[in-house]
Amino acid sequence: MKIIVVDDEINSLHLFLDQIIANDDVEYKFFKDDPSLVLSYVKNNNVDGAFLDINMPNISGIELAKKILDISKKIKICFITGLNVAVDNLNESIKNNVLGIIYKPVSVLKLEHFISQMRNESSLIEVKTFGTFDCFVNGRLVKFTSSKAKELFALLVVNRGKSITMEQVITYLWPDKQIDKAKILYRDAVWRLRNTLQESSIDCIEFSRASLALKNKNIRCDYYDLLDGKDVYYPGEFLLSYEWSLPYESEIDYLIENKN
Repeated sequence: MKIIVVDDEINSLHLFLDQIIANDDVEYKFFKDDPSLVLSYVKNNNVDGAFLDINMPNISGIELAKKILDISKKIKICFITGLNVAVDNLNESIKNNVLGIIYKPVSVLKLEHFISQMRNESSLIEVKTFGTFDCFVNGRLVKFTSSKAKELFALLVVNRGKSITMEQVITYLWPDKQIDKAKILYRDAVWRLRNTLQESSIDCIEFSRASLALKNKNIRCDYYDLLDGKDVYYPGEFLLSYEWSLPYESEIDYLIENKN
């Protein structure tokens, strides 16, 4: 796969180099902001994707995208910016080719997500429930901004697609809090969870005002493998530190005892 990166800030180019060089199947070419060099390269090479800075002195990334797509309609575009720009506001002539926007400072998980999309791959979400709870995207650990947002995600994982209401979440996560205080804590956890997932390019939860539910697509989970009868190693510990997980742990023990 061939991609180009166009950014007038040398630090951004170095960051891309550090990350992309680890992808053995990616051929890359870096440009500062000379549109003639960029377009010449696109004409003479089979380019699959382009990362373009929106705000450059010689040409905007949006205008450059139009010129690139005039040469090849198959190239997938990802914009880089420190500005507040939404995909919905982009020109109709390029919108269908735009995968999304990476905001500076560049997130490694976002970068890897868009590289996977340029390969026509989906990001793999791997969830570990045996022992302590952790989540990985394409092998990289997702860092949650709060312990309750992480615990909320764990609760959604074990419900495996079943919708769960705010009242039910509160019963699990804040059983000793007054209801008004618990509702505030719930909304904060949902907000933080949504932001963490967006930052990690994870689209796996249906958010609604009344409830939440996990979308299971592209999720690999040790707990799901065990429930599905697959041969997995279970160390005897499940979602450590989450008291509400004890009934699930008892269910796992029963399944293992009666497997044969």
